Amino acid sequence: MATTAADATATATATATVAKEQAAASAGGDQVTRHSEVGHKSLLRSDDLYQYILETTVYPREHECMKQLREDTANHPWNLMTTSADEGQFLNLLLKLIGAKKTMEIGVYTGYSLLATALAIPDDGTILAMDINRDNYETIGLPCIEKAGVAHKIDFREGPALPVLDALLEDEANHGTFDFVFVDADKDNYLNYHQRLMKLVRVGGLLGYDNTLWNGSVVLPADAPMRKYIRYYRDFVLELNKALAADDRVEICQLPVGDGITLCRRAK
Repeated sequence: MATTAADATATATATATVAKEQAAASAGGDQVTRHSEVGHKSLLRSDDLYQYILETTVYPREHECMKQLREDTANHPWNLMTTSADEGQFLNLLLKLIGAKKTMEIGVYTGYSLLATALAIPDDGTILAMDINRDNYETIGLPCIEKAGVAHKIDFREGPALPVLDALLEDEANHGTFDFVFVDADKDNYLNYHQRLMKLVRVGGLLGYDNTLWNGSVVLPADAPMRKYIRYYRDFVLELNKALAADDRVEICQLPVGDGITLCRRAK
């Protein structure tokens, strides 16, 4: 399915709207929490327990450039879009465990998860990174990424991801060549991404889909009170979760890290 200019504009508008609603929700306090960490998406019921995890095992091991990027992102009005620090640590370790070298990221924002990936893969590793907004990445993330000495690993593409994926698929030499792909973008396109990514990731490689527990809304009744942006994408997340569970081409594991991440290992 090709993506038109109108589709790209609609996606950009929807993303901007969602981001503004996230910021407004945070400022308006429609979900009260004592926790103030940037990117706080933990599904743990205890804020104190989440803070304990951060202060005991995450922050003491956080790379100085990731710490700087996290703090710089905290000043951005859309900071709820960032990857949480505990999820960044998880991704970094996971990539090292699987020996990932050729990777992809769909949805970058300021680049916290991107930096976690860049620090994990070898010096000659690569990341094809896509986002509809270059400014957040270049003005906030790139200075920290350059300071960390890993900017040369990143090939950033501005614009919708589907045309880039379709272009990759046109060359069969790209099929089955990616070790790891992290998707944290427009939830209404997750299944479109999955359809294409299953041809691009190698057998034994991993796909990571973020936000698959979607603020816990996946278990709420359809008529339950929800923020507008949560309700907008909820059905897409539910559809994704059912589709991944039924896809016999992958082995899956859904983890309550951050806002929920589903790992899919391509088995065939």
